[in-house]
Amino acid sequence: MHIIVVGLSHKTAPIEVREKLAVPPSRLGEALHRLCGYPGIKEGFLLSTCNRVEVYAVVDEVEGGFAEVQTFLADTHLALSSEELTPHLYWHTGDRAVGHLFRVAASLDSMVVGEPQILGQLKDAFEAALSHKATGMVLNKLVKKAISVAKRVRTETKIAEAAVSVSYAAVELAKKIFSNLAEKTVLLVGAGEMAKLAAQHLVNNGVRRVMITTRDAMGALELAKRFNGTSIPFEEFRQEMAEADIVLCSTGASHYLIRPEDVQRAVRERMNRPIFLIDISVPRNIDPLVREIDNAFLFDIDDLELRVEQNREERRNEAVKAERLVEEEVVTIRQWMKSLEVTPTIVALRKRAEEIKQIELERALGRLKHLSPQDREAIEALAAGVVNKLLHGPLVTLKAEADSASGPLFIEAARKFFSLSEEQEGPGRGDKVVESRERDVCPHVRNAPGPVEREPAVSDEER
Repeated sequence: MHIIVVGLSHKTAPIEVREKLAVPPSRLGEALHRLCGYPGIKEGFLLSTCNRVEVYAVVDEVEGGFAEVQTFLADTHLALSSEELTPHLYWHTGDRAVGHLFRVAASLDSMVVGEPQILGQLKDAFEAALSHKATGMVLNKLVKKAISVAKRVRTETKIAEAAVSVSYAAVELAKKIFSNLAEKTVLLVGAGEMAKLAAQHLVNNGVRRVMITTRDAMGALELAKRFNGTSIPFEEFRQEMAEADIVLCSTGASHYLIRPEDVQRAVRERMNRPIFLIDISVPRNIDPLVREIDNAFLFDIDDLELRVEQNREERRNEAVKAERLVEEEVVTIRQWMKSLEVTPTIVALRKRAEEIKQIELERALGRLKHLSPQDREAIEALAAGVVNKLLHGPLVTLKAEADSASGPLFIEAARKFFSLSEEQEGPGRGDKVVESRERDVCPHVRNAPGPVEREPAVSDEER
């Protein structure tokens, strides 16, 4: 039994290839059914986002499993041959496959490290796999552990705390000035995309009122509807600045639209309450001399980019801590997988010892019919004690060596020493333990667990 992953991502394939392989939610059930139709695939899980398409599977044989998954991916889009697809794919097995899933869930492999959206996408994909009974004991354990690892990374590191987009950096700076954005008012001058994104983030963080002005009056009205705000004539926005706690400026003008005297007047009318100005325009639309005015805080695109780069560096540092957490969790899954290999042998050994004990007890007690019930119990306890003490050493050794490179040799030795046949071990011996316990998932598993825990939906604006 082996865990494998085959896939491609933004790191290995251009968007033209990724979009061909992307599987929409409406086709996910059919895709999982087709994936599980391959004879070598015991369990399957498909993760398809705008930045990656990956198949995780439990297989009997690694190379055969790789080949079947690659065929499945090529069949997803018939116009894309296996030869065209291969250069973009990556293949992992064992610890590398487990570690890759954990890194994906924790957003360490994302285009923007620390972004939260991938965890929600992973949960959605897992719920789909559960509902179509494509996963079994191994992948259920693995994906739930990946979700747990992602939460641990977010709890124990600051990987998601620092803003890494210009639009959100503006919000971060605004919070430093006002501490609380509730009941604040923002004035949006112009309709640049980054300014609109920053305005949306500000609204999401508590800004109460949005005023919008552009040279295009109809465009201002449309934006006002989007933000549930009010539009004001472009010629009058300087007079309205005193109403704004935050001014976002992003236009195509080639000169300064807001001058020191405009801001000085606004601060005076605001009774010296602070005003925060963000100039995302290139060329700049707010005169840099505004910085010299008391209670006026001006940041331009370079200031925001510097902030973003500092935050990216902070995330990179936190990612190093997160990688160590991932490595720790990979070890726990490896040990669990090894325990699956040794468990059937341990069960068979106990069964074999119990059978021998019972045979010998029946033979002895059959000749000692004169014994009282108390004496019979004492002999049975003696036999059980001898068996347990004899088994203790071998069982402890088997468990201890299960995670070592010599683990399979110890398992095979135990089978030979104690004459454990496959019939005694049952249909779940060694690498077939999953098949025996959870048959009919993919289509060999039944009784899939209930829905995975959900988290609030996350915006994908900064994906």
